[in-house]
Amino acid sequence: DVQLVESGGALVQPGGSLRLSCEASLSTATHTPDCMGWFRQVPEKEREGLAMIYVRNGNDYYADSVKGRFTISRDNAKNTLYLRMNKLEPEDTATYYCAADQRCRILYAPAVLDEWGQGTLVTVSS
Repeated sequence: DVQLVESGGALVQPGGSLRLSCEASLSTATHTPDCMGWFRQVPEKEREGLAMIYVRNGNDYYADSVKGRFTISRDNAKNTLYLRMNKLEPEDTATYYCAADQRCRILYAPAVLDEWGQGTLVTVSS
């Protein structure tokens, strides 16, 4: 299994920035997932896939709602995934989850992923 632990969520003002981190721990019997990424969820709404990165080649992809504002990156040496979020809006308020998926479904099918963490809360408010 892959254990994912997010951190970095906070209260931030509109227009502000935040960086989320996700530490990944792989069991000795688990190979590295093909893709990792982030999705978010607000109560009573479906998960929204935000950003995804292919672990081997680093190619990244984004949902239209965050393209140009959010950047996903990965430090392979630290087994840590990041999500840099700029120009935050109140509509970005949600719990943000780190995810790993062999079939790279994070953007289009975030409800059926292999692994995800416990989430970290981001609140955008003045």
